[in-house]
Amino acid sequence: MRTILITGPGGSGRTTVAAATALKAAREGTRTLLLSADRTDTPGAALGVRTGAHPAEAEPHLTTWRPDATERFRADLTAFQDRAATALDLLGATRLDAEEATPLPGAEELALLRALRDAAALDTYDLLVVDLPPAPRALALLALPEELRRYLRRLLPSERQAARALRPVLGRLAGVPMPAEWLYETAARWDLELAAVQAVVEDRATTVRLVAEPGPGGADAVRGTGTALALRGLRVDVLVANRVLPADGPDTWLGALAAQQRKALEEWQETYDVHVVAHRGHDPRGTDDLAALPVPGAVNETPPTVEWPVEDRLADEGVLVWHIPLPGAIRDELDLIRRGDELVVTVGPFRRIVPLPSALRRCTVDGAALREGSLRIRFAPDPGLWPRTR
Repeated sequence: MRTILITGPGGSGRTTVAAATALKAAREGTRTLLLSADRTDTPGAALGVRTGAHPAEAEPHLTTWRPDATERFRADLTAFQDRAATALDLLGATRLDAEEATPLPGAEELALLRALRDAAALDTYDLLVVDLPPAPRALALLALPEELRRYLRRLLPSERQAARALRPVLGRLAGVPMPAEWLYETAARWDLELAAVQAVVEDRATTVRLVAEPGPGGADAVRGTGTALALRGLRVDVLVANRVLPADGPDTWLGALAAQQRKALEEWQETYDVHVVAHRGHDPRGTDDLAALPVPGAVNETPPTVEWPVEDRLADEGVLVWHIPLPGAIRDELDLIRRGDELVVTVGPFRRIVPLPSALRRCTVDGAALREGSLRIRFAPDPGLWPRTR
């Protein structure tokens, strides 16, 4: 199944483009699911039909789904209280009723990720179009599975389960209760669910489609979003330049605005496959308006993967060079920290902790440089760890 993740700056019309993309694919005979995380029924307003907490057919070959974060949060909270009943009783805690629980921040994102996992596991659809939140929230959402799995591995490493027979003895020696087996079982289940979501996000058939209105603000947002997506190893197949004004307009303030848009378009075309959607003069509403939007289709060809290659320069320079593509990155906003077998890469407000390839774990960092949108990190073999040759 092909998955298209659609995001962009707030107010760029990303939901309308997502709905138009799904509608176009459905009318071409592709079994399509439009998945959205919006609290309000913005996709339904664009399509002219109601969308809700359960998958529903909007028209032939097109299904819409807007997961209910409140319902899932209440179910999770009830299940957690049931499993942790003993600990809660020891603490004298008063249990919460499901009806009084309101979702915490992040519940909507988790609900969308679960829906993404569930939809990908079905053999019901050929195309999944995901209307993500605006770019900053979307980037945090896409990073969530990998980061949560890392936290689980650090806080509750699976190898500790092998010592579960010793936990009663250790508990008596330490004088404090040891983690119960259900805690490890829950962590393992969470890790399995998060791994399924991460597999969908990182799948070769998954791409990101950016939607932005050309202009100075849109250009800055696209530059930062593109760099953050590259840091996550995600592919941008198309940049949809939305609400583009005609270039031959009258010499008024509209003409100046059109000139601003052309400047941004020229900049984007140096990096992205740009698809222009002209301004319709009104907000599209209903399937007739959406069908008239010239949005790009869902290309069936598998897009190229994002590679982070390790270049062997041992013979010439005595180093290995790790190439990390970071288009749009600025040198002053870049920071690197080696932490054991991991590398902490920070680009402006975005950060990712990545494991080093096996060969680089036996090396020390010898320097780094940012050139032509690519971060090149030099690693020199550690004599104490590197295999010796005659």
